[in-house]
Amino acid sequence: MLNDPAQPGRPGATIRPASPADLPAIARLCAAHAAFERADPVPEDLATRLAPALFSPHPRAWCLVVDHAGELTGYATYSREFSTWQGADHVHLDCLFVTEPHRRAGWGRALLDAVQDAAASAHGITHLQWQTPDWNTDAIRFYRRTGARALPKVRFSLPAGAGRRGETESRAMTP
Repeated sequence: MLNDPAQPGRPGATIRPASPADLPAIARLCAAHAAFERADPVPEDLATRLAPALFSPHPRAWCLVVDHAGELTGYATYSREFSTWQGADHVHLDCLFVTEPHRRAGWGRALLDAVQDAAASAHGITHLQWQTPDWNTDAIRFYRRTGARALPKVRFSLPAGAGRRGETESRAMTP
């Protein structure tokens, strides 16, 4: 699985678990991924923020990277989540990204396969879930070719905490 010389791409490239030394490169990949998806820029201190989530004694998430002779050219991050309807855990694939020069060489599929393998072998989980922007037709085609099926959902985002209460209080005070 992870260091298999038969993996796609060029000789010397492997998929491996990320290490703390990879954090600056992972943050750069995340920034490129966010720009590609037309999202807000990542925080400048992203590498610092990711460190405890990925490398604490009880990590919240895991990261696999495509390492080509010391240059990281792709990554996948995932976490363990719970489905009330299934009464079971699943892996949420948060990010899967390969830089443009390395796309269409099989690295996206290799990363997805590696996440599936890690979910099953390291976490005992048999199901993955994720989302992609509806305009990203290349990703949608790619995921369908892997055998994944799209679910009809709309993803929402809502601030939590003090900012939300302030908005509610403002509306309540408006005549």
